[in-house]
Amino acid sequence: MLATSRRGFFGVVVGFSIADPAIAPRAVADTVKPPASDRLDSWIRIGRDGGVTVFTDKVDIGMGLQTALSQIVAEELDVSPRRVSFVMGDTAMTPDQGGVGGSTSISNGARPLRNAAATARALLVELAAQRLGAPAGELTVADGVVIGGGKSVSYGELVRDHALNGALRVSGRGFNVNVEGQGKPKDPSQYKVVGKPLPRAELAAKILGTAVYSTDVRVPGMLHGRVMRPPAAGAKIESVDDSAAKKIPGFVRTVVKGNFAGVVAENEWAAIRAAKAVNITWSKPAADLPADVFAHLRATAPKASRPGLSRGDANALASAARKIQASYEWPFQAHATMGPGCAVADVRADGVTTVWCGSQKNHALQKGIADLLRVLPDRVRCIWMPDAGSYGRAGYEDTAADAVVLSQETGKPVRVQWMRADMTAWGSKGPAAVIDLAAGFDTAGNVSAFRFESRCFSGSEVLYLADAAGNFLAARLMGFPNTSAGTEFCNFGDCCPVYEFPNLQSVAHVAPAFDDPASPLAATHLRDPNGPQGTFAMESFIDEMAAAAGTDPVEFRLKYTKDPRAKAVITAAAERAGWKPRKSPGGDAGEVSRGRGIAYAVRGGTYVATVAEVEVNRRTGAVRVTRMVCAHDCGLIVNPDGLRGVVCANLIQSLGRALKEEVLFDRERVTSVDWNTYRVARAGDVPEHVELVLLNHPELPPGGAGEPSSRPTAAAIGNAIFDAVGARLRRVPMNPERVKAALARV
Repeated sequence: MLATSRRGFFGVVVGFSIADPAIAPRAVADTVKPPASDRLDSWIRIGRDGGVTVFTDKVDIGMGLQTALSQIVAEELDVSPRRVSFVMGDTAMTPDQGGVGGSTSISNGARPLRNAAATARALLVELAAQRLGAPAGELTVADGVVIGGGKSVSYGELVRDHALNGALRVSGRGFNVNVEGQGKPKDPSQYKVVGKPLPRAELAAKILGTAVYSTDVRVPGMLHGRVMRPPAAGAKIESVDDSAAKKIPGFVRTVVKGNFAGVVAENEWAAIRAAKAVNITWSKPAADLPADVFAHLRATAPKASRPGLSRGDANALASAARKIQASYEWPFQAHATMGPGCAVADVRADGVTTVWCGSQKNHALQKGIADLLRVLPDRVRCIWMPDAGSYGRAGYEDTAADAVVLSQETGKPVRVQWMRADMTAWGSKGPAAVIDLAAGFDTAGNVSAFRFESRCFSGSEVLYLADAAGNFLAARLMGFPNTSAGTEFCNFGDCCPVYEFPNLQSVAHVAPAFDDPASPLAATHLRDPNGPQGTFAMESFIDEMAAAAGTDPVEFRLKYTKDPRAKAVITAAAERAGWKPRKSPGGDAGEVSRGRGIAYAVRGGTYVATVAEVEVNRRTGAVRVTRMVCAHDCGLIVNPDGLRGVVCANLIQSLGRALKEEVLFDRERVTSVDWNTYRVARAGDVPEHVELVLLNHPELPPGGAGEPSSRPTAAAIGNAIFDAVGARLRRVPMNPERVKAALARV
């Protein structure tokens, strides 16, 4: 057992950031076209040593994806997962699978790998049949060795004389791309590797400090860059004086293009000093950001509206015997990755470009960088490097664009590392939302009508696919229009569970983006886009409806739910938590009151129910989550240990979003720019008990697990607060000030 002191552990962690390996760039050809998806060896190659190399556009951003994919490939090939290695997210070496997003890396991303592996096995067995002189149907395979007719031959021996490059049928595109060959995947009843709790393949290097990150990339002749952001939304450069920066040893030059300004130096410290020394005069813009974002959402005419799921009598709410209504509010939130982004770009004079960064979607980034440089995509190669975690459009693509602009101007490779304020102040945000709900009851106390109306900023103002120049912050500061912005609604049903109410009406609105093309409040995808917003409102209001009906919250949900998988997760979470039926509130009257709450969600075929137990200090307003119980059904479980890690991480992160996270801003700028002003969950906030109930369905395909358990957390906590003290929190984050204000209204 390894023992280490607190000081010793700190030294290991610091070792991640100070490691300085020289990483030679991979060879760059004149063209760097992606491999053809219809060739087997574009997906899987067998080495002469029997090792298996998998080429995938899916990247492991901290959720153990590499381990799960190795199990899937190993299962179909009948080899040990230890034999499987990966090339991930390199546009010159991996087929385009749309990158990582939407909790689809296993549910969709594994399908072509499973089929390719099954086809590779079928071809290898055919070759072995010829070599061994035995019918293919009589051969068996054990850890890459084919056995039959009293003889054996390894995969490695078989490929020495035969290239495994069969043709595949390609269908779909992006997340849904799939390939099929002559091999048929196994029936789940035959699985021996899938479903086993294998340890995560990449953890040892991370723990021991030998993992290589984007911050560690070094290219010969590389310079270091920093970018100076506008002091306020809409501010424009009027003049630049870099005379003081020129006196700094190692300073190379200042780059100004439109309202983009950066410096380049021979080393990182010189770049940091130079960025502070350059004196830029910025124009003073008119106030642009709203004083109250929720009032702004309610008062501003939407740029788009969409009717949602509706059924029954549209006028039933007006004629209900009794009505309740409430509004729920969700703020802008930042990605707040553990470390800010870092990227290296090498733009050659002939236009061939290589970019190293932590983007989740490198094939889209390849197109965007090509558009920025005005070259064909096959002149750009994007190579994924692990960064400080990622869950949406965190800002790594913008860091890469900064490096590309500076490299193009200097003719040298340039490394750009953002600072904390770059990421939290100028990184794109998860969108704010206001959701109004109303319910009607008949004379018997049954729900007779329900209405859901949402107003939010579009989560694709900065599109999650960085495939166009105007998608980048640097380009928008340079004057490129944002041509790829989309309209994304917080829809009823898509972003929250649907209950079986007889009369149901819903509508969603999207507010216009703020005018400045480089607004610090530009919205984008953050883990589970619009899911936490919609589910917080819906599942909190369901609790309000249960309280109005005088019914236990679990019983109320089950009464209006028909889906058997939904009933199963709600029941499983309640049973594991030891839920005793009663109506809320039911907490004690002491200074510290205890309560429990439940919330349920479904996302992309994955069902989740979470019970939270809390302690609320009535005097200080402090909320302590003491226990979380989560029941999770994502179909077939590939790696139960990996799944537990993903779900627990979601629970803790979403706890922080529920209780602490909020982007603060004044009329000109974001003011929450560091860990003191943008609060996140820390070790002391982690509940004493986090318990999971994993419901396995081998008969179903695997669903997504990267995002669904983020949905119900805020509502479960809010419902537990109400149960403890009888005060309803309808705005996130549910911090002590808001708890005390809610208590004052009781």
